[in-house]
Amino acid sequence: MKLIAALLALTTFVTAAELPLKPGERITLNIGGIQEADISQIRGVYTISDAGTINLVHLRQVKAAGLKPSELQTAIEQAYVREEIFTKPVVTITTDVQGNERFIYVISGCRQNGPVAYTNGMKIMMAVSGARGFNEFAQPSRTKLIRNGKTIRLDLSKTGADSETELQPEDQIVIDD
Repeated sequence: MKLIAALLALTTFVTAAELPLKPGERITLNIGGIQEADISQIRGVYTISDAGTINLVHLRQVKAAGLKPSELQTAIEQAYVREEIFTKPVVTITTDVQGNERFIYVISGCRQNGPVAYTNGMKIMMAVSGARGFNEFAQPSRTKLIRNGKTIRLDLSKTGADSETELQPEDQIVIDD
């Protein structure tokens, strides 16, 4: 019973760490459970189009942008079964980390404003450190985090929940100075 609970917890952690795919991102698709001739036609590296799709043999356009890799795996498997092309395909999607680097954007208030490479689990103070720390005019108590067009006001002048705020790719940090 403990093993099942541990596996469920690990699955939840892995799924939570996945980021949604976006146009321009490269993925590697592997497929099994089908004939070898079909595997060689389908397996490969795909770039998600500006329209958010990938073009697969027998299926044509499949929506990929906005889905997590595990969700895309399931969608492709279900599409091949639904279209009666394969009965039990097993799809694995991995992302090309080097070609898909994502960023946090430090707009003002740091010694080196600009993009900071995003890493899973990144906290706001890690991004500030990546931008070489606060500049001499920064007012950390007047920090704004802009996410998906919404502004969240934070106080980074003291240790606490605000300084532990977890970031997402494309977040923008504005520190008044």
